Amino acid sequence: MVASLESQLLFFNPILTAKSSHSKPPLHVHSLILKLPNSPTKNPPLLFTLNSFSSSSTTTTPRCFATPSPPPNSDLVAITNVAPGRTRDSRKIVRVAWEKLVRWSRSWRSKAKTDILERTKKVVVLGGGSFGTAMAAHVANKKNQLEVYMLVCDPLVCQSINETHCNPRYFPEHKLPDNVISTTDAKSALLGADYCLLAVPVQFCSSFLEGIADYVDPGLPFISLSKGLQLNTLRMMSQIIPRALKNPRQPFIALSGPSFAPELMNKLPTAMVVASKDKKLAIAVQQLLASSHLRISTSRGGNCRCNKECSCNSCRDCGWDESWQ
Repeated sequence: MVASLESQLLFFNPILTAKSSHSKPPLHVHSLILKLPNSPTKNPPLLFTLNSFSSSSTTTTPRCFATPSPPPNSDLVAITNVAPGRTRDSRKIVRVAWEKLVRWSRSWRSKAKTDILERTKKVVVLGGGSFGTAMAAHVANKKNQLEVYMLVCDPLVCQSINETHCNPRYFPEHKLPDNVISTTDAKSALLGADYCLLAVPVQFCSSFLEGIADYVDPGLPFISLSKGLQLNTLRMMSQIIPRALKNPRQPFIALSGPSFAPELMNKLPTAMVVASKDKKLAIAVQQLLASSHLRISTSRGGNCRCNKECSCNSCRDCGWDESWQ
């Protein structure tokens, strides 16, 4: 009966009425009537009697008893007395409700992550450098059925990735997943892609993107892994990509953080931040890339520093502090 009452208190605003024998302070409450609004269960009002005795020398601890108020009609069900030892603190009720909310939130986010991976069929990585190779391997490990295409310029590197599943120039000792496919044809790499990870150095991005602009879908989200400014124009990647593709509405996401390519390849704790004007797109990229060893946070400005500090402290506690210096 107590559990039933507590569960109803979480969703209804009670109406409290106090009866007192004094109209001026100090106030000694003799009885407190708790009335629940009409609900499908038709709860009767509950009368709380608070017995308190105070004097100049001693004070007795108040005791609270709950007794049902006389029902106004025959349809209301009487509530049995609640013993003092079975009354629970209101903070415990709030904690239970909060735990339920957290469990529901985790379940919803877990389902959302699964939906993103299920909907994603193909990801293309532009560039075969260290970070492009590491990110391609990371994304491919998240789903075996996911096609991860790497667009490279060197035919020998392309052949090595497809035949031996390793990049001879970067991380030759690491074997890439079988669903990583390398190609030198931009049209086949970009055809039907759901996301595009740009891992080309900033100074060469403009000329590179202009050469493949005809094969880029106007709605293809570009996730920029490149850092820095274009030296001759001082433009950022958020300005270079739409200008080179001649599409000012090209979806753009910036991915950055205190991370290095060897951390991803060795599956060490890594932290990054995604930022975009489109909040839903940033959350989608967060869910697509996040894993047990890679934490992705979304930023609206100011969160990068907090994310870095928290990650640094966590890695120092675990003994992985070389890459955070």
